[in-house]
Amino acid sequence: MFTDKKIVIGKKQTLRALSRDEAQTVYISKDADLHVTKTIADICNQKNIEIIYYDSMKELGKSAGIGVNAAAAAVLK
Repeated sequence: MFTDKKIVIGKKQTLRALSRDEAQTVYISKDADLHVTKTIADICNQKNIEIIYYDSMKELGKSAGIGVNAAAAAVLK
């Protein structure tokens, strides 16, 4: 799904992209722990960045092209 776009995967990388104003769209897994995703969602809401939710971490990881679960990912500008 993300093949033609530059992305970052994971909480730390997504937060880094948000802090540098590099994130265009953020993807969050609904089944990830709230303490992992709440900060990301809060920053997105403050900066008016679109959030797209995935039902599972497995589904997000697969869409991002990695073989492991992912709590968050971001498409870069």
